[in-house]
Amino acid sequence: MTIRVITLEREYGSGGGEIAEKVASRMAWKLWDQLLTEEIARRLDCDCRAVEEHEERRDPAYYRLLKSFMRGSFEGSLNAPRLKMVDTECVREVVQKILPVIADEGNCVIVGRGSAFHLGHRPDAFHVFVYAPFQDKVRRLQSRGKSEKEAMELAETVDRDRAAFIQKYFNVGWPGRHRFHLMVNSGMGEDAAVGIIMDAVARLASQRS
Repeated sequence: MTIRVITLEREYGSGGGEIAEKVASRMAWKLWDQLLTEEIARRLDCDCRAVEEHEERRDPAYYRLLKSFMRGSFEGSLNAPRLKMVDTECVREVVQKILPVIADEGNCVIVGRGSAFHLGHRPDAFHVFVYAPFQDKVRRLQSRGKSEKEAMELAETVDRDRAAFIQKYFNVGWPGRHRFHLMVNSGMGEDAAVGIIMDAVARLASQRS
């Protein structure tokens, strides 16, 4: 079975997005990262920022309480359609519909959004997880303009949110190592990680053929 889809899940600050971009470029495949956010926003008729706030994370407790009230009250049931409330659930539902279509088109690299879990059953998909030492992630985030304190907080909290999201919707303890063909430490360098991923994809495709 030919590999036609690569999913890449990643720790925040590990450089997974950049690695995915390089893999897609080297293979001349389509990259679904920001493009996926834009497509979700288009389908939900909202701004990309609204989608980004609810990708790969659970809604906060106060929002879940508000949503429960809206669903349970007469006024809420009347006003909810007008408010166009964008939340984790509706973003996830759109992702669930989009990903099989993207995968069917093939020749694509998909970043995050639970893609490895949504598409885990596909024999033509290769699943990668990118991680890095904590200090490497902090340094990478600082190079993007974050202070050391902000970088450390983000490196801890974003992955905690992702773990809660994966646990809630897929009942898997994140990252769920058994779901991936390959786990790569980006601390060795982005180009080295890209080479390892491409070599592993080629080897698996060769074995299957």
